[in-house]
Amino acid sequence: MVRSEAMKMVKRGMIAGALAALLATTFAACAAEPAAAPPEPTASQAAASPSTSPSPSASTTPSEKPKPKPSPTSGPRLFGKGDSGDDVRDLQARLKQIGWFNAGVTGFYGNVTTEAVSGFQAKRGIAVTGFVDQTTLDRLHAMTREPTEAELTNAPPPIPSGKLDPRCLTGRVMCIDKTTSVLRWVIDGTVRMSVEVRFGSQELPTREGQFSVFAKSRDHVSTIYHTSMPFAMFFSGGQAVHYSPDFAANGYNGASHGCVNVRDYAAITSLYDQVAIGDGVVIYWS
Repeated sequence: MVRSEAMKMVKRGMIAGALAALLATTFAACAAEPAAAPPEPTASQAAASPSTSPSPSASTTPSEKPKPKPSPTSGPRLFGKGDSGDDVRDLQARLKQIGWFNAGVTGFYGNVTTEAVSGFQAKRGIAVTGFVDQTTLDRLHAMTREPTEAELTNAPPPIPSGKLDPRCLTGRVMCIDKTTSVLRWVIDGTVRMSVEVRFGSQELPTREGQFSVFAKSRDHVSTIYHTSMPFAMFFSGGQAVHYSPDFAANGYNGASHGCVNVRDYAAITSLYDQVAIGDGVVIYWS
């Protein structure tokens, strides 16, 4: 009896011990604190330890800046501001051929010539000095031709000749050739005056045929376009031969509204005084 009781107590002790061990293990696992973070390195440790960021490769190394192109240098001065003579006259005429000199050829190297040369030099990548050196002169000669006597003396270019229409050979006629853009004042087959003229556009063409002057107006202003038409000589409806300030200023870079434009003021003044009502007008292609 005593032995059996002792045995029961031993078994109870073993069971209780095992249960206690199991409970201790379970609660220890749930209540465990997370592992502590590694301590921050000291300043000396951080400096001593290698960086973890990647080192820059050769491709990220800034490239060298391109070296600027050297500025063009000028050669010795051949002639420039204050000079005068045939060389300057030739220079001005050549610059005029390519649109860099828009004044009259004088042979004197002044402010206008200096500005023209500077512009030419800048456009061609030559040292901009305003005076002429050998590089400037060579480049200009390569782009131009030998100036004519008319270019060197500012003489007007010769008016191209053309064949007179047979209808112009008798009486008093303003014979107007569309082929050569020339008006000739003809009396009994003899040409007394020739002037350059401009005509209307394709939309507003100058009429062709044989007409006569039916009205004249020295200080006429168009009632349609409200533009000045000095020395107007009407030959067909609202179309007239007259002076054109626009033609004088812009040349053939434009057109009339159908009239025959004259740009020589002195010539149209003289012509207006000679032409009478009833005189003939012939407009044709030669």
